Amino acid sequence: QVQLVESGGGLVQAGGSLRLSCAASGSIFSINAMGWYRQAPGKSREFVAAITSGGRINYADSVKGRFTISRDNAKTTVYLQMNSLKPEDTAVYYCNAPVGSRYIDYWGQGTQVTVSS
Repeated sequence: QVQLVESGGGLVQAGGSLRLSCAASGSIFSINAMGWYRQAPGKSREFVAAITSGGRINYADSVKGRFTISRDNAKTTVYLQMNSLKPEDTAVYYCNAPVGSRYIDYWGQGTQVTVSS
């Protein structure tokens, strides 16, 4: 079992920045990667960014150059630095971690990010 707890969401004006954090606990040695997804009202959940246990990083095209994912040395906390935010970035952001040999997905509770125009 893995528990994921997000923090750092909020309201920001367009062009501003926010930093999200996701802290993992439990069977952290089984975590294969940690990342972020988001879901806007009326839309499907979509991939934002992820970092594997080996350090490989991927971003959605829509956030490349604006968002940066990183993690602490213990690999238990992942961060999402979001710069140059746009109203279309407004969504609930969920932390995700595929765990174990079956890559079972664990999710955080979500944190709201609202970007005003």
